[in-house]
Amino acid sequence: MTYDVQKIRAQFPSLHQTVDDADTLPVFFDNPAGTQVPKSVMDAVVHYYTTMNANSGGTFATSQRSDVMTQKTRELVADFLNAPRSDEIAFGPNMTTLNFSLSRALAKTLQPGDEIVLTRMDHDANVAPWLLIAEDHELVVHWVDITDNCTLDMNTLEAALTDRTKIVATVHASNAVGSINPIEQIAEMAHAAGAYYVVDAVQSAPHLPIDVQAIGCDFLLCSAYKFFGPHIGILWGKYDLLASLPVYKVRPAKDIPPYRWESGTNSYETIAGVGAAIKYLAEIGRTYGDRYASQYPQFKGNRLDVKTGLATLGAYERDLTGHLLEILSNLKGVHVYGITDKDKLENRVPTVVFTHDHHTPLAIAEHLAKNHIYVWSGDYYAVEIMDRLNHAEHGMVRVGLAHYNTHDELDRFEAVMQSL
Repeated sequence: MTYDVQKIRAQFPSLHQTVDDADTLPVFFDNPAGTQVPKSVMDAVVHYYTTMNANSGGTFATSQRSDVMTQKTRELVADFLNAPRSDEIAFGPNMTTLNFSLSRALAKTLQPGDEIVLTRMDHDANVAPWLLIAEDHELVVHWVDITDNCTLDMNTLEAALTDRTKIVATVHASNAVGSINPIEQIAEMAHAAGAYYVVDAVQSAPHLPIDVQAIGCDFLLCSAYKFFGPHIGILWGKYDLLASLPVYKVRPAKDIPPYRWESGTNSYETIAGVGAAIKYLAEIGRTYGDRYASQYPQFKGNRLDVKTGLATLGAYERDLTGHLLEILSNLKGVHVYGITDKDKLENRVPTVVFTHDHHTPLAIAEHLAKNHIYVWSGDYYAVEIMDRLNHAEHGMVRVGLAHYNTHDELDRFEAVMQSL
């Protein structure tokens, strides 16, 4: 069946609501900061509150229902990431908080002089936790640079690795320039150096099929509110590491994965929403993804549906990205950063940043907002890459597309940009 964006859009109530009595619907191009949510996810949260709202571990019905739901959701996330075990899935407030917990646990295994490798491309959630433990424990930090088209400079990665390297942390897809990194290759390089490999998959999760076993990483983090779910973070790690690392936890908490990584009471209502978001992606695979099934002969059932669903979305989004890049290339005074070659769109997610010769990023974002088109300006916590590209002061304009956006919305964006 041919992908039908209007049927997709019909499942998202927010796409059909005007804001502040406007006479036109908003255009959500702010997706890298948080996607919109299908009604099935909203319904799952309401269903939780009305049928199973209780804390974990009780002997009574609502607590037991909540525990069953949480376990089923762990299984769905394991399908989403192709994790070997559902007890390798831990939930937390967001990716950043989980990564701080991970960095503190890993830090207790390190010695002064041990080394960490970071990149100039990453969101600060995969930078600051490592810089802070380096400061606290007298560790050495090496940096991986980027190339002229904002891809990772693999030569500087190779040069950064030594026999003292203990942690390599990189983003899967940049939240600024959209570049997709060769994470399977990086995993091999990190492990050859004897290091753990930590992947920030926040920006890849809404757009790319993820397979932690094929990647070969040790830890991977993402956030459900970036892939059409509620505000909650997810940590996957290899079971033996999750079981043995000296994690910070309260004493009464279970000392087995994943519970030893889940500080305090979980947000069970949003966990219910995570399950619904993954079911939504799987349904897209069942409806539209047959043409991609041959690419994933190793998967069956829900795992196959999730992978073909994301492959379906990726193909549609690449078409949108090509349109967006064409629009920007025809606008005078605009400079796009990152991969712009239409033959290489598979090497990027649909997140595009640009600057203008005569208008600040904030002024452009405000102009677009007045015309009900939502984008971000600034650095969006991609501090290192903005500094590396000499745009630390004002940042850039970021247009982030999702599978519910349309070519008509891009035409609106073009018209508004032309009216600057």
